[in-house]
Amino acid sequence: MDAFEELGRIRLSETSLDEVLLRVATLAREAIGGVDAASVTLVGARRSGSAACTGDLAKVLDEWQYENEGGPCLEAAATTTVVSVPDTTTEERWPAYLKRATAAGARSILSVGLPVQEVVTGALNLYSLEPAAFDAEAIAVAQEFAGFAAVALANAQSYDETAALARQMREAMAQRATIEQAKGIIMAEQRCTPDEAFERLSKLSQHANRKLRDVAAALVARASRPR
Repeated sequence: MDAFEELGRIRLSETSLDEVLLRVATLAREAIGGVDAASVTLVGARRSGSAACTGDLAKVLDEWQYENEGGPCLEAAATTTVVSVPDTTTEERWPAYLKRATAAGARSILSVGLPVQEVVTGALNLYSLEPAAFDAEAIAVAQEFAGFAAVALANAQSYDETAALARQMREAMAQRATIEQAKGIIMAEQRCTPDEAFERLSKLSQHANRKLRDVAAALVARASRPR
């Protein structure tokens, strides 16, 4: 319950999406019995792959699944269901991947799907060095934890996208202001209309093979120098 409550106390305005992902993985390792390593996988438009891992073991076990294009965490993310591998030495699914996982020391795996957003899914991946580490009680706790985690991640993902959009809008407004300043300088120097000034600024950009905003910024900086 302490882990669940901590998920609810995360302040999105003070915590990045990557930090939220790592916190989810760390709390899962601490709160769920039998877990030696944990990770969070995200699959969506902006990113696909291991978003956070508690250590090198979880990192390589996740990455091998992407290389083999199959494994419990990818299936859990695709189906948003629970995928359990009680013993990596006897499981018949994903033979190439599980052979490598066994060699690395993993003996049981539990992945729980996370429906983060409509276009983003994920999975909470739990690894143990012991076979049959995740009994019915551990699976039930993992599912409950995943429910809380999915809400936290959905909120963090939404907040991150909103913050990114706000940054893009601020940058666009700043660029527009610079371009308008550059147009004003050209209009004053060459006694032309706003449309003619923009056309001449565009030609400068094309001839210099530089972005319009960079040419405009250089022009404004030149005009601002003391004479």
